[in-house]
Amino acid sequence: MKILVTGGAGFIGSAVVRQAIAAGHEVVNLDALTYAACLENVVQVAGHPAYAFERVDIRDAGAVQAVFDRHAPDAVMHLAAESHVDRSIDGPGTFVKTNINGTFNLLQAARLLWEAKGRPDGFRFHHVSTDEVYGTLGATGLFTEETPYAPNSPYSASKAASDHLVRAWHETYGLPVVVTNCSNNYGPYQFPEKLIPVVILRALAGAAVPVYGKGENVRDWLYVEDHADALLTVLAKGAVGRTYNIGGENEVRNIDLVRMICAILDRLKPGPAPHAEQIAFVTDRPGHDLRYAIDPSRIRAELGWRPSCTLEEGLERTVRWYLDNEDWWRALQDREGVGRRLGRGSGR
Repeated sequence: MKILVTGGAGFIGSAVVRQAIAAGHEVVNLDALTYAACLENVVQVAGHPAYAFERVDIRDAGAVQAVFDRHAPDAVMHLAAESHVDRSIDGPGTFVKTNINGTFNLLQAARLLWEAKGRPDGFRFHHVSTDEVYGTLGATGLFTEETPYAPNSPYSASKAASDHLVRAWHETYGLPVVVTNCSNNYGPYQFPEKLIPVVILRALAGAAVPVYGKGENVRDWLYVEDHADALLTVLAKGAVGRTYNIGGENEVRNIDLVRMICAILDRLKPGPAPHAEQIAFVTDRPGHDLRYAIDPSRIRAELGWRPSCTLEEGLERTVRWYLDNEDWWRALQDREGVGRRLGRGSGR
């Protein structure tokens, strides 16, 4: 297939690009190269004859349409998004423009192409979303594909809106779509503003390792390479109009996760004292959801997919990757927002 991957220079998108090329697909990587994107993430495939890069912002409808006209892909995997909750609290407007308006532009261009090609059955628009659209769970229960939407942050609200647009384009125009909602991702190439790289890099620097509130928020952690494999599985085998929840089956409290990372660093890169002594509890962010947990039974039963990587294995790989790739993360330290507290709620 010729697959148009949006956000293919980002964390999850680059994993999809690398795996898609390895699987023999042709890939067009559409990315605006905003603060969290790095072409170094796809340097392994940059010279491959089946790979092309287009620097385009999905908010620019004309530029998006031109890419579709030039490449006429067989499928779209839409991962481009503003995705950091703390940034959405401080600046929600960017999330509305990118995640909602940008998705609209892609849907319009995809529909025009699909119709021009004669509405082929094999065409797919795969929209990649998040479990955060479902809101928060208490101590028990799991998100299923039937869980009502109840987003609690500007980020999750913008993703919920984009999910609904995709559904509407399927129901109204017949566009062949699939939607996936994933749990928290981690692994190599994750931009150093998310929890796991923040913990690793601040611990290595001998700085305080911030943990929101009491660290009791619970997340289901999904190794990024497993997620990319799941996404390509859904693209190839998922039923049109169907939603699939993708979870890592690795549920853990934030404080326990941080302590696990500190213990790995104590073994691989010991400091003068145990790294857990650097943990510092800080004021929680507004609207911080207590718990996310995915029920992945649909994707397992219908498509035969389940994660291959335990949390212990994935954290070990991730810590080792950051230790071995200092040049990659050092180059990102001066980018806007890195290393400082975001999400205090200015709302500009």
